[in-house]
Amino acid sequence: MTETLPPCPDCASAFTYAMDALLVCPECGHEWSAAATVEEVIRDSVGNVLSDGDTVTVIKDLKLKGTSQTVKVGTKVQNIRLVPGDHDIDCKIPGIGQIGLKSQFVKKVSG
Repeated sequence: MTETLPPCPDCASAFTYAMDALLVCPECGHEWSAAATVEEVIRDSVGNVLSDGDTVTVIKDLKLKGTSQTVKVGTKVQNIRLVPGDHDIDCKIPGIGQIGLKSQFVKKVSG
């Protein structure tokens, strides 16, 4: 069974090959990580695809660990940043500060 490798992101050559953890293009010499070619799609609680810079609302009250603060349902969070990991959204909430949220507890604001 042969594995289909993605084309080179620099020159679009189809003759790429794997070398250890890297993919290599023999035509232009470009090397890149095979993991970098697979992007994880992050979705909100109802299945909308999220991207950097989106605005979301919190769908349930969230207690913040280590504090007595709570992020209330309906809180609007602007300009999110997607990151790998369990808490896949980095954001700044007014009055609370920088925090990580799980995408399962937010809904994308359309428009």
